[in-house]
Amino acid sequence: MKATGIVRRIDELGRVVIPKEIRRTLRIREGDPLELFTDRDELMLKKYSPIASIERLSEGTAKSLNEQSGHLAVICDTDGVLHACGQGKKALVSKTVSDELTEIMRSRRSYLANLAEGGDIIPLTGENELTVTAQVIVPIVAGGDCLGAVALLSQEEGAKMEASAVKLARLTADIIANQFE
Repeated sequence: MKATGIVRRIDELGRVVIPKEIRRTLRIREGDPLELFTDRDELMLKKYSPIASIERLSEGTAKSLNEQSGHLAVICDTDGVLHACGQGKKALVSKTVSDELTEIMRSRRSYLANLAEGGDIIPLTGENELTVTAQVIVPIVAGGDCLGAVALLSQEEGAKMEASAVKLARLTADIIANQFE
């Protein structure tokens, strides 16, 4: 753990204010759920990720999606890439999602782009190290809340994602979302 040097007092209702700079750095927004952990005399807050709580399912769905589509399959929550399966996965796993991907998740709309047709490829992470030529992104929505996204990516020159890839990604997103309803 890293000390920030910031000290806050607890008010009469047991509340403590997390400074804006820390919330911005950790991508904590109003209404985000936080998980509390204790260890002896320490208290730790961690942003709660429902998808991370079903790790085996999300990892298995990424693997199945990769096998069925033949493309790099990615499962992420609203903060970072949780699982990826296929060629190029190491460049994505455990990286923070990009602002562009966050905006797609916020809009709750699927996104399809083929570079060969002049489409705009959205970087999945802020440290985009992959050369992607085609992609499908489908938000995972449960109970009206966006929990993350499923993405299919191709790195093949001239690749084109078809409607069947969108359906596979949507099916995967629905399976994950149904775990929370």
